[in-house]
Amino acid sequence: MNSIQANEKKNLILRLKRLEGQIRGLQRMVEEDKYCVDILTQIVAAKGALQKVGLKILDDHMHGCVQRAMKEDDIENNEEIINELMTLLAKFSS
Repeated sequence: MNSIQANEKKNLILRLKRLEGQIRGLQRMVEEDKYCVDILTQIVAAKGALQKVGLKILDDHMHGCVQRAMKEDDIENNEEIINELMTLLAKFSS
């Protein structure tokens, strides 16, 4: 089940489209042999923007899916949810 609300989804899609444009811009910069520092600066900016999108989706997941699942009072299920969340956080933070 997805916890992303319709208005949030629209905002996330707009952010991702902007990111798509940034990535295309990076490709152009490489093709046009732009200065390495300029390319790396843009990579850092794109990485930061993608991180913000990920954090927003993670926030929605925590306040939606995880919160709903934890309310079910199923201890085994809660343990699975926590393990899944820890695995996700480890992947997200690397």
